[in-house]
Amino acid sequence: MTTLRIDPPTGFVTIVTGLPRSGTSMVMQMLAAGGLPVHSDGARPVDEDNPRGYYEHEAVKRLAADARWLAEAGGSAVKIVAPLVVHLPAGVPCRAILVRRDLDEVLQSQQKMIARAGTTGAAIAPDRLKGVFAQQLARAASFLSQRPDTRLLELEHRALLQTPAEAALAIQTLLGVPLDVAAMAAVVDAGLYRCRKQA
Repeated sequence: MTTLRIDPPTGFVTIVTGLPRSGTSMVMQMLAAGGLPVHSDGARPVDEDNPRGYYEHEAVKRLAADARWLAEAGGSAVKIVAPLVVHLPAGVPCRAILVRRDLDEVLQSQQKMIARAGTTGAAIAPDRLKGVFAQQLARAASFLSQRPDTRLLELEHRALLQTPAEAALAIQTLLGVPLDVAAMAAVVDAGLYRCRKQA
């Protein structure tokens, strides 16, 4: 296994993870509003699905093969999709935020995104895909909870939207750094919660 060291003063890396369409971009936006630098290259433009940006970095896609770029991410937040987060190398202190969203809502949101883009989604039945997503989340949560030098916070998407101030405070407590909690809560827009499961 590759070992990568991040030494002071850069400190730990803040990892935001979850499934696509689960609210990870929103958490990245909260962190940016709170004053934490975000490791993003802006290569993916805003669109109707994420009108406030994706906060992604192309290097994340190569995490399994090359994690050297993480040395530049110390002290900042980086978004890593759940299936890739298990490739985090040893020796990188992390604070991880795992966002969970109802899997039916995730599927619905992804299907709408695919339809708008005019592309073809995965050739997997929804029920089977839901099972795959559940396994990916479970694996990511297990990996992060057992990983040395890592502290994990799990957030529920719906609760984050309903009580953003509580989520912002929980994030600040996890990171242990001064953040503008009020600004973090203020950027959460419940109007963007467009694919929701009916109670």
